[in-house]
Amino acid sequence: MIRIVIAEDQRMLLGALGSLLDLEEDMKVVGKARNGEEAVELVHKHDPDICIMDIEMPLMSGLDAAEQLKEHPCNVIILTTFARSGYFERARNAQVSGYLLKDSPSEDLANSIRVIIDGRKVYSPELVDIAYKMTNPLTDREQQVIKLMSEGKTTQEIADQLLITNGTVRNYISTILDKLEVGNRIEAISKFKENGWFN
Repeated sequence: MIRIVIAEDQRMLLGALGSLLDLEEDMKVVGKARNGEEAVELVHKHDPDICIMDIEMPLMSGLDAAEQLKEHPCNVIILTTFARSGYFERARNAQVSGYLLKDSPSEDLANSIRVIIDGRKVYSPELVDIAYKMTNPLTDREQQVIKLMSEGKTTQEIADQLLITNGTVRNYISTILDKLEVGNRIEAISKFKENGWFN
């Protein structure tokens, strides 16, 4: 019997997923979580074979939870609406066993679970395409700058925090806008966020 924990903050979807998987003869849902924190607790409590996890959840995201469960023998499957390269990259770094999109047919989920139990990984084809097309173009320092920009810091405040000059910060911002192919800071932050590149 394949034992499963599901983490999903939308109650209706959590119930529907649980019911669907319980209909499979070789599967049993042993725990349901409403956020990443609960998911990590339930995995340690029940030692399931599989943990299906949404990404954007309160208290702790599915990706943060997956990173915490990296050393645990449980196979983590990300099930999300977000086909974002940054999320996919983080999920792979957390060594998740699967990354599936919620608009996939429901029978795909059960089949993917069986494939993963056999020791293979399952990624939605759309994600593989996105991951190859779009990787984060910013250096570590540029990422520090855009993160501070997203917190509403001024050029001077960024300079003070990173112990660099005002002019250097302006150069970084100019490079960030060029690399992200946008016209201003707000568009840069928005594009960086849309791709799931903020850690």
